[in-house]
Amino acid sequence: MQDLAARFLLPCGGDGRHARGGLASFLLIFLLLAPLPALAVNPDEILPDPKLEQRARDLSAQLRCMVCQNQSIDDSNAELARDLRLLVRERIVDGDSDQQVIDYVVSRYGEFVLLKPRLSMHTLLLWGLPGVLFVIGLGVAFAYARGRSKPVPQKLSAEEEVRLGKLLDE
Repeated sequence: MQDLAARFLLPCGGDGRHARGGLASFLLIFLLLAPLPALAVNPDEILPDPKLEQRARDLSAQLRCMVCQNQSIDDSNAELARDLRLLVRERIVDGDSDQQVIDYVVSRYGEFVLLKPRLSMHTLLLWGLPGVLFVIGLGVAFAYARGRSKPVPQKLSAEEEVRLGKLLDE
């Protein structure tokens, strides 16, 4: 392993000066290119109370950006997401509980705004249909396998019966 490091990191001899520079360059490039969470919360949106701000972040992570549709409003830079983040913070400052904030946003934007939809009569089909289809698929596969395993008896022709009779008599 040291030979490998020496081969790539010590191009001009074995004194170690280039190795430290190469390793530092590699670490700098790695840190610059490393994926970091892309939180879109602007500094002017942050609440002064850290506990309220954490509640706002937790709630924002549960709400879908209606523009991006696959990001939470906490991760989105869209204007609508910013408006929703401000709305969530405003409701928290007004004293609403987490559930009241979620219910308020859902009442305005519908169930689609939730990244994880609730189990209700409206979403029962969404939650239950995969299980129902799986059971139906198992039934069809079982019936198909059972039907294929039984040989279908065929009636012998008259000449086959005569030949069979001769063979059994012998």
